[in-house]
Amino acid sequence: MTMEDLKLFIQSEILLLAFKKVSYDESLIKSKLLDSITVVDLIVSIEEKMGIEIPQHLIEDENFDSIDKIIETLSKI
Repeated sequence: MTMEDLKLFIQSEILLLAFKKVSYDESLIKSKLLDSITVVDLIVSIEEKMGIEIPQHLIEDENFDSIDKIIETLSKI
């Protein structure tokens, strides 16, 4: 899966969770578009799609506040 494919996947998952299409740099958590439950749902979807487990120490609001930040976080795994 390319990074662009992953960005599009995350964008589509956010659309399902928040009913809004977001840009890659748009705030998800600080803007309150996603809450703690929907962030967990998003993380589970990403883990299942990629076949990985995101380490607990990387699961912080600032690492998941935009699609770009999520991609940056995933590149550390």
